[in-house]
Amino acid sequence: MLVAFGVASVDADPSAGGIAGGMEGFSPSAAAAETQLEERFDSDLSAAEQRSWMEQMASEPNHVGSAHDKANAEFMLQKFREWGWDASIETFSVLYPTPREVLVELVAPTHFTANLREPPIEGDSTSSKTKDELPAYNVYGADGDVTADLVYVNQGMPDDYKELERRGVSVKGRIVLARYGGGWRGLKPKLAYEHGAIGCLIYSDPRDDGYGAGDTYPKGGYRPRDGVQRGSVQDLVLYTGDPLTPGVGSTPGAKRLAIKDAKTILKIPVLPISYGDAEPLLAALGGAVAPATWRGGLPMTYHLGPGPAKVHLKVVSDWTQKPLYDVIAKIRGAQEPDRWIVRGNHHDGWVFGATDPLAGNIALMAEAKSIGNLVKQGWHPRRTLVYASWDGEEPGLLGSTEWAETHGDELKVKAALYINSDTNSRGYLDAEGSHSLQRFVSEAARDVKDPETGASVLERGIAKTRVEDYESGGHAEGRGHADAGGHPDARTELSLGALGSGSDFTPFLQHLGVNALNLGFSGEAEYGVYHSAYDSFDHFRRFVDPTFEYGVALSKVVGRLVLRASQADLLPAHESGFADSVATFTEELHKLADSMRGKTQELDSLLDDGVYKLAMDPQHVREAPPREGNVPYLDFSELDNAIVKLKASAKAFDKEYARVAAADDARSAAERDRINAALTVLEGSLTDSHGLPGREWYQHMIYAPGLHTGYGVKTLPGIREAIEERRWEEANRYVGVVAHALDAYSARLDHAISAQ
Repeated sequence: MLVAFGVASVDADPSAGGIAGGMEGFSPSAAAAETQLEERFDSDLSAAEQRSWMEQMASEPNHVGSAHDKANAEFMLQKFREWGWDASIETFSVLYPTPREVLVELVAPTHFTANLREPPIEGDSTSSKTKDELPAYNVYGADGDVTADLVYVNQGMPDDYKELERRGVSVKGRIVLARYGGGWRGLKPKLAYEHGAIGCLIYSDPRDDGYGAGDTYPKGGYRPRDGVQRGSVQDLVLYTGDPLTPGVGSTPGAKRLAIKDAKTILKIPVLPISYGDAEPLLAALGGAVAPATWRGGLPMTYHLGPGPAKVHLKVVSDWTQKPLYDVIAKIRGAQEPDRWIVRGNHHDGWVFGATDPLAGNIALMAEAKSIGNLVKQGWHPRRTLVYASWDGEEPGLLGSTEWAETHGDELKVKAALYINSDTNSRGYLDAEGSHSLQRFVSEAARDVKDPETGASVLERGIAKTRVEDYESGGHAEGRGHADAGGHPDARTELSLGALGSGSDFTPFLQHLGVNALNLGFSGEAEYGVYHSAYDSFDHFRRFVDPTFEYGVALSKVVGRLVLRASQADLLPAHESGFADSVATFTEELHKLADSMRGKTQELDSLLDDGVYKLAMDPQHVREAPPREGNVPYLDFSELDNAIVKLKASAKAFDKEYARVAAADDARSAAERDRINAALTVLEGSLTDSHGLPGREWYQHMIYAPGLHTGYGVKTLPGIREAIEERRWEEANRYVGVVAHALDAYSARLDHAISAQ
């Protein structure tokens, strides 16, 4: 028995329900040939080559519209063609505002002008290259010139505003100061506007990613005093991509909205600032002392305001169209050319973008080079491969969304799988995606060695999961609850998380209904310079992945997924895994409604008994929370019945899938064709053309970003968010919508294995 870190090898005991040594969709003989192919693929991967590509691509600012962004696209185009791919650049013209003038100054009770720039760092060779660098800003905020009292709102999330209301603090007509964290940055100015604020500042608190986390750059990898987290504040929970062309590609003839009518552009000015610039603003605040959980790492007492701090905020932007350069490379499938395996990562950054995104992009390039060499040696994939390096991800998934919308009709019928990466660093494999693919990912991770330990990537991931579950009492963050997905067998498979948003998988999965995965290594790097000018090659080589071996590991894992999905007799699928996950999500809905009902009744009892009034400190008034309406008993029967049917259909499908994968006769060829035809479009069964409430662009009924989480996922979102927002009629309606989608999914599974 092989043992690593106390974890028995997953190959050791097939009877325990593990993944053993097989490959989904392959017969034993075909799996042996695939293993030999993957050994050839691995032999062409080079950490030194990835290092060289990153150093070149991160040598100048590469934001949308920059000269170096275009140069990087042309460099990759040349490389793809050199490696034997049919490659081209697809261009789109999108609204991409850039700042002409930005200003933040404290005008009372003292005067202070924020620096709003990131000075050079000793030992960082690119940090002085500011000629083509944009000022630190939040794209898709509004222009404005406002002066008002300042209010500190913690992370600026819904519960923070509830707490301010209980303390009698209003942000109406004021400027808010929020710290990063707690949710998608775009929700901070959006919620501020909804509560009446006229401007928003967002800062990175040193407790979170500065000296509270570790030594700051250049001594360590964490955010220095003047580091600023840029980022988009586009309202991406409504739709992603060009704000002026929702639902259609931003091609020359596309009909565009007027800027004033674009729903994803915010209504108030917003700017990011460093904790060095935030400190004088916070120090000038008066009012009540902030709650203990709101206090950060700056050496002061955190107050709420309003005032006496008064701030002048000014943003003036250039609201013009900018070009996007999507690099698209294809290798036509030899036997099933109209089934596509699509692989993507973006190449644009906020400044130099070494970790985010180039660490993932160079892994993609390495895969493409190795696959190209396999083709030159005579190998050809069964299915068509499409490799894409997207532009404009940082402002709002622009390049991927515009390409997906432009080619949407074709992708809905041809794209069997989309595999995404974004950032990459040192540590453990993070994997998220459609839950029918959990076993598929685990098998690939089983066959790749972790660079640091020599154990498999799978073994190391399982070890981490088990330790975290033990130390958290079984409630490790990101697992074991329906929003993130569970891990049916934490001793044999990786825990596959559910997909929210924040990267280029979104238009494929949640708009078009294409099966999707998102992967990358993380967990051990000293990385506190996210979206700053210090996310550089020098920072990466010192504090993120010094040997670049985790770039090679990512290429090996994703390369196996691409090769297996393109080459297997049967497309990857383990439908019982999906059925079990959806059953877990549904069980959570039952518990959510019951918990809300109990909490509502408990609050009513406390209010009736006058408990809050007696418990309050009369010298620090904090009002009791308001009463909430009763929680009715929802009728989940239609959804529960759909789950029963789904489990039965999935079990029958998996049994037949295993039989057909192992068979090799004339009858099995026809069966494989029927199963593959069903699997190619199966995920689309989970979409509804009417979309989610108030955001019809999001059409997937199982996975979506939350309205008040942004990047964070909500599973069964139409039902879950209706319950959370106490919209009971809507919750009951979406029970039926989701049940209908699951019934359609089950019907396609049944048809795939039915006799002709």
